Amino acid sequence: MWSYDKITDYLMNNLGEKRYKHSLGVMDTAVRLAGIYNEDTEKARIAGLVHDCAKKLPGEKIIEICTNEGYELGDEDIRNSYLLHGLAGRILAKKVIGIDDEDVLNAIEFHTTGRPNMSLLEKIIYIADYIEPGREFKGVDELRKAADEDLNKALLMSFDNTIKFVIDKGGFLHHNTIEARNYLISRKG
Repeated sequence: MWSYDKITDYLMNNLGEKRYKHSLGVMDTAVRLAGIYNEDTEKARIAGLVHDCAKKLPGEKIIEICTNEGYELGDEDIRNSYLLHGLAGRILAKKVIGIDDEDVLNAIEFHTTGRPNMSLLEKIIYIADYIEPGREFKGVDELRKAADEDLNKALLMSFDNTIKFVIDKGGFLHHNTIEARNYLISRKG
């Protein structure tokens, strides 16, 4: 795996200032949450830093990266290629940056959509991406408070917010997000 400095240089050159600052915010938030929930802080640091490494790539390039690695993409994936930046990020993190930890790679892959039965690190990166200090939206402070107290509650709140937002915009709901929400609800109680 590359050194921290080489990773940050790569991200600065490929993400632009705003997205790079976001990545640093996600990294810091992920490390803080990892401390609260007894997760490996180094894994949280790397996954938080690298999670958006494919975010600025054009949709065609994201599709190419995924299909070249043997992933079969459906029409919905191709029409909504922006949702594939997590999968493309996983591939770049492994092939380019040299990350081989499966939990870190999964956290990068599912940071946008979530999925059923997420690992603790996956939950932390998903939430850290949602609530990092640069994020400003109605309800973010309540989400930040929930994330410090009950990670599953914060996840459910974020899934609900995302689903409502996407519906209001007339957008595409990824099946992983719906299934992740339903999984959490089925485990409550």
